Amino acid sequence: MSRKVRDLIWDLKKAGFIDRGGKGSHRNFTHPNVRKPVTVSGNIGDDALRYQERAIRLAIQESKK
Repeated sequence: MSRKVRDLIWDLKKAGFIDRGGKGSHRNFTHPNVRKPVTVSGNIGDDALRYQERAIRLAIQESKK
């Protein structure tokens, strides 16, 4: 079973990312140690796509350096 978009957002916030808002169902998250902002698309209850999970995982790893 795939994770939900809400789980990805929760992981980002837990890692210290700040929600900068977005347009429609897109949300942009920034972190001082990460070069590019991370965009999460989809409604809260939608299933997260594989590329979204990978992008979140890589961004969280980059924030810990």
